[in-house]
Amino acid sequence: MPGVRYYDIRHVQGEATHIDIDNGVCESAASSFFDHAVIRALSRNGWGILTVDNFQEMGRSDIESLVSRAASIASICNEDISLAGPERGSRDVPPMDEDPRDVSLGEKTAILLDLEQSARIPGIMNTRVNYIERFEEVGFQDSTGYENHYGICRSGFGIMAVAARNGTLQMGYERRHTIRGLNIRHQQDLAREAAQRAISLLDARPARGGTMRAVLDPELAGVFAHEAVGHASEADLVQEGNSVLAGRIGEQIGSGVVTIVDDPSLPEFGFEPFDAEGSATGRTEIISRGKLASYLHSRETLAAVGNGRAGHARAMAGEPPLVRMSNTFIEAGESTRDEILAECRNGILLKGSRGGQVDPGRGVFQFNAEYGYLVQNGECTTMVRDVSLSGEILKTLFSIRLCGNEVKMHQGYCGKGGQSVPVSDGAPYILLEHAVVGGSGDS
Repeated sequence: MPGVRYYDIRHVQGEATHIDIDNGVCESAASSFFDHAVIRALSRNGWGILTVDNFQEMGRSDIESLVSRAASIASICNEDISLAGPERGSRDVPPMDEDPRDVSLGEKTAILLDLEQSARIPGIMNTRVNYIERFEEVGFQDSTGYENHYGICRSGFGIMAVAARNGTLQMGYERRHTIRGLNIRHQQDLAREAAQRAISLLDARPARGGTMRAVLDPELAGVFAHEAVGHASEADLVQEGNSVLAGRIGEQIGSGVVTIVDDPSLPEFGFEPFDAEGSATGRTEIISRGKLASYLHSRETLAAVGNGRAGHARAMAGEPPLVRMSNTFIEAGESTRDEILAECRNGILLKGSRGGQVDPGRGVFQFNAEYGYLVQNGECTTMVRDVSLSGEILKTLFSIRLCGNEVKMHQGYCGKGGQSVPVSDGAPYILLEHAVVGGSGDS
């Protein structure tokens, strides 16, 4: 088409189901359908991007008209944009153990009501369960004649239990998400575990802050890998000058025991058969044995920044692609959990995550653990609460002394640029020297 250097179309249609249960009452249970497409046209001036609904009903002439409209939008821009050459390919979507479409909305609601009831043990004052499933049929085509498509289901649930005593409230929370189909059956033990943790936290001591040895469990260590390292490695932030990792490729930025990977091709919750630009997905080592090895890229950032491979452009349905993580984790080392605790000797074990914040430009972070245990003479002793971990990203990478021999992944959603996409992050147990631990206790 005249004036169009390149265009692509990403079409996503499907069905989403949400169920919310609060204290034994089903507040909502409904399904909805969606059909969105994003047309990107690259002209001499830059990108023109157009979003349309009900794309499936459109014919070839409509598509040409939409591309022309997108190109006309680009005429108001003034950007010099290049694209790295595409590396095409696709992964097979893993089969489902049980297709949620074979289970009625009423049966799913009944299973979740039973799950919520399992968390209502003595001492629990409030419970809540939410469930989401989403089927997507994703199609991609571009001006080179390349086309590809896949279908995928993502589903999962979260359960929260709140315990109360003498005006003190504590919460336990568990979640599970998967690309393997329905996952809400036989989860009563998980619900009781969340409830029992909330009750145990009522008796936990407030943690005392300070600089000490700290063991991070796979969930909190995975959050560090995702939030502190993964976001800083996204090449659009590097290009904008908002990453502490800019200009450090090949530099030793952490301990030699540390390798951090992002891999959209793994059959985890962040799995992508191909990315939102039609690029093949695969393993990218961000940090290899302590050295910064690669950034995460779209075709545009790879052309502009280099050092890596494309395949990390992701997008919600009806939204343009952004450079995003997928399945991000610290690779396993050789130490057992008991060996790590023994090496810690006296310090703290931090478990779970209750959010936090990171500034990838300044290279600092602060994460709240769900709870912890004091480590004394290499053994876990007193349970503590109200505990956090903070510090500088690079100093913390150098302070990692040991990595455990088993990686465990946790699932969730990651927000960026107004978009939320499914991800997994994980790690083995890791030992930090000189960790900055925050707490509210004085004992």
